[in-house]
Amino acid sequence: MNNPTDGTRDELSGTIKIIGIGQSLRGDDAAGLAAVQLWRETYQETGARPNVQVELAELPGIELLSLLEGARIAILVDAVHSDARVGTVRVITENQLETFKDGSGSAHGWGVAETLSLGRKLMPSAFPGKLILIGIEAGQLNLGEALSQEVEAALPEVARLIEQYISADPVH
Repeated sequence: MNNPTDGTRDELSGTIKIIGIGQSLRGDDAAGLAAVQLWRETYQETGARPNVQVELAELPGIELLSLLEGARIAILVDAVHSDARVGTVRVITENQLETFKDGSGSAHGWGVAETLSLGRKLMPSAFPGKLILIGIEAGQLNLGEALSQEVEAALPEVARLIEQYISADPVH
């Protein structure tokens, strides 16, 4: 009943943030950036909604927390490493992030998993109520390389997933 009125939750309560994460000059690590760009080009009408914000973040590190601030829903798209086939797309829940700690799941070292865990602990009231992570299994991460064919082929599926999550949201 006695909630602080910093405005974060009230003013932006309907905000959906889509954040593509990666390094554009490092092969499959650019998967998150490319997928969000494809979604933005393919679903222009949804992307133009006033409650939808798009961010492309190259190596955001701890700055990722400021990108999430004020969002009711955040959809993060990033390259991941696991034992899956290159180009495999998976939706990762916040509870599953423990699997990706210590840099094992991110292509960036201090990764998204560590940052999100820290953010949830340090700023729970400013953290998104719903967090969706879409991981694209990366293969080659060589400097100067383009996306692999497998990752490139997965991008339309990721764009459809982003659109599906936004369309399923009852607040427009």
